[in-house]
Amino acid sequence: MPATKHMTVNRKELLDLEKGFWTGDAAYYAANADAECLVAFPQMAQAMSNADLAKTARKPNRWRDLDIDVKGMVEPGSDIVVLTYEAHATRENGEPYAALVSTGYVHRTNGWKMMFHSHTPMEPAGTG
Repeated sequence: MPATKHMTVNRKELLDLEKGFWTGDAAYYAANADAECLVAFPQMAQAMSNADLAKTARKPNRWRDLDIDVKGMVEPGSDIVVLTYEAHATRENGEPYAALVSTGYVHRTNGWKMMFHSHTPMEPAGTG
């Protein structure tokens, strides 16, 4: 067997968690975001408390047909993992959406918690 870097994180578990942030409601955010999370969107970059972040998830059906194409995953420490991927989804209004996303998780006593999230929209394929 070839030697591989030991990953303490279960990739599927992390992807399921990540998908939940696209489709989940405020309760999901409250349960799975760390006490404080750094977020960076095109019009906003700031540290947000768990409660403030949960308030941003008002519409649970805001995305559908989500496809996550993982571009990389690093685990700089046994309790920290960063995932970066290309996401393609359909907005509630039917509009296609694509973005480059990076999310950092920290492992707490009650599981992995999102502590960093960066979201950069891309031009959908075939436009521009």
